[in-house]
Amino acid sequence: MVIDNIRIYQPSSQYDEDTRYAVDVEEDKIAAIYESPYEGDKNVIDGEGKVLAPSFNDSHMHLLRFGLLKKELDLTEVTSWREMKNLVENHYDEMQEYDWIFGKGFNDDQFDDIDYLLTAKDLSEIQVNSYIYFMHQDGHECVISEQAMDLLRNDKGFEKEPEEFKEKDDQGNWTGRFKDTAVHYIKHHFWGRSVDDAKEAITAAVPYLSEVGVTSVHSDDINFIGSYEKLWQAYTELEQEGKLLIDVQLHHYIFNINDLHNYLNRSTMRTGDGTDQVKVGAVKIFLDGTQRLFTAAMRNPYPEAPETQGTLIYSQSELNDMVRTASENNMQVAMHAIGDRAVEQAIEALEQDGVDTSNRRHRIIHAQTLAPDLLQRLTNLKPYIETQPSFLLGEWDKKEKWMPEELVPYCDAFQSLYKAQIPITLSSDLPIGAINPLVSIYTAVNRMDLEGQPPGGWMPQEKLSVDASFSGFYNTPAELEYREREKGRIEADYQADFVLLDRHPKEVAVEELNTIEVVETWYRGKRVYKK
Repeated sequence: MVIDNIRIYQPSSQYDEDTRYAVDVEEDKIAAIYESPYEGDKNVIDGEGKVLAPSFNDSHMHLLRFGLLKKELDLTEVTSWREMKNLVENHYDEMQEYDWIFGKGFNDDQFDDIDYLLTAKDLSEIQVNSYIYFMHQDGHECVISEQAMDLLRNDKGFEKEPEEFKEKDDQGNWTGRFKDTAVHYIKHHFWGRSVDDAKEAITAAVPYLSEVGVTSVHSDDINFIGSYEKLWQAYTELEQEGKLLIDVQLHHYIFNINDLHNYLNRSTMRTGDGTDQVKVGAVKIFLDGTQRLFTAAMRNPYPEAPETQGTLIYSQSELNDMVRTASENNMQVAMHAIGDRAVEQAIEALEQDGVDTSNRRHRIIHAQTLAPDLLQRLTNLKPYIETQPSFLLGEWDKKEKWMPEELVPYCDAFQSLYKAQIPITLSSDLPIGAINPLVSIYTAVNRMDLEGQPPGGWMPQEKLSVDASFSGFYNTPAELEYREREKGRIEADYQADFVLLDRHPKEVAVEELNTIEVVETWYRGKRVYKK
């Protein structure tokens, strides 16, 4: 099969923008690329002058969580406590005592009928004796019922979670609100789902990816199903059934060194091992929280909360042990680090002898707050940095509340990282950030929100070029999979993953990059979406 009469967009490539090409696809690979018109005897599809480009590889998301939003109770559009209660009651036809009630995506900061944040006491208005768990929109906070808290009070493992992540009232009692790794612990231990539940959610999620041209993902899902084995079973069964229309790297979240040892003892599979479509990803470690909750670990107090500098979840020696053990056992490490103190801790762990950051291609997720000394150490070390530009859409005007004025220019420092040849990917953190890669690219290039604010862009010296931004969704994520010679490019012998775009990225005003549309998505030589 040949797709003829197309133009090709690929950063830093030999393809002329004005030349028409024909792409020859055999099974799941690109066989050859010719100048148009194609004159052979293969079946020809007319590309109608559209722009063929590599499909997108999103290196940081939570696909199962996104799918559960589509399958279960979605609270992302709720604007009041009254509306939230009605939605819950309508979703659960009959609420029995001691049932579990789940909801995801609420944001009570924005509710228009209450001027406080929800607590366990409020959830009693829904059902006094139910186990209730509602997750905040950003995934870093939850509120649970009194009944659910009873499960935690006698849980020895939960005692190890930082006390800062367990909100208390004036009497020192839990309010029902929990933060960061405490949220993950609750999900992991009390929110068990079956393999079939997970398969339904993943199946519901994938068409949304195809619609925006995403054919590869790196996903952290374990806390939404309870075990890596069940997660692996769900994805690989979908693959065997021919229903998995993406490549997947499955990360393994760990809470401590014992979790890591348990995995290493149970399984012989290491990073990159697996099936044709489903591979073992990285060991995922959370080093700190989030700036919204003042739990991201900073080297200076928060201007809006000068009594705190956030929270480091591990000591340096604990983290060093986990990173070193993973590296010695052929496992890649991906560390969530938002504050500059957490980034510094990640760097120290990666600088250890024997960790082999370069060959293991270890990664730091977010790295939203940097400083000159951290940039220099990153330049020497060159770990992969996973960025989420679409976060800036709602955060650019809040940065000065979260860090000293002198550090603001080092926030989301995309261009500084790129200029220092530190490999960066662009990603969504779905369902927190924008699912559409073109929105992330728009934000990386413009550093403005979708209303064009602030004019000229926030910290414009950190704008990325169009080519660098697309590369962050193409070949750089493929490097994290050790597959940069197999996918992420439009070349002969590469995996036939590509999109057709309605316009050429270099011919669109940068302020309109987010309006480019994916017309078709092809995965492994088969069309999986057509507008």
